[in-house]
Amino acid sequence: MKKHQWREKNEDGETRLVTVTRHAGKWQLRSRLKSETQWTHFPAIELDDLETLHDIISRKYQRSRLPHEHIKEIEVLIAAAKRKP
Repeated sequence: MKKHQWREKNEDGETRLVTVTRHAGKWQLRSRLKSETQWTHFPAIELDDLETLHDIISRKYQRSRLPHEHIKEIEVLIAAAKRKP
């Protein structure tokens, strides 16, 4: 299982913690605000989160920390998310 994590500020200035895992060929996202204790699991990953994930795994790929297939999978998910209305 591969895990990718990042932090970002939302529009209210709160820190959002994000974790994306890839297990058995499936990508799953969960997030929470730093002030919360419970994680929220998402059935589908939003386009903004997919683009952030793409940036993160691209940098990891450049350092030979994961295979190029992971980048291809995320690019397919981004293309699908852009096609949705």
